[in-house]
Amino acid sequence: MSENNQLRDVFDAIADPTRRRLIHLLSEAEELPLHELTVHFPMGRTAVSKHLTILKEAGLVLDRKVGRETRFRLNASPLQEIQDWVAYYNKFWSTNMFRLSQLLEEEEE
Repeated sequence: MSENNQLRDVFDAIADPTRRRLIHLLSEAEELPLHELTVHFPMGRTAVSKHLTILKEAGLVLDRKVGRETRFRLNASPLQEIQDWVAYYNKFWSTNMFRLSQLLEEEEE
């Protein structure tokens, strides 16, 4: 768990395709109410709300009340943890593929 006191791991939160789709939808808008998010899924408001709660626990979604409506917006900063992890393994594989390429070139000589 990262230093910003998240209740849920970011990797766990984005593991589900529905939650990744919610992140994508929220990335394209400043903020969206639950009923506008729900129309994009073959499930009810309660199920979408549960997914949003998981994203909120991971720090990926912020919400605010406007009258009787709750509006959601993306907080992308926790995704940096994933970016850092991917960057590490990208460097790892690039280095190893370069070494393999060198070995294959040496064998051809």
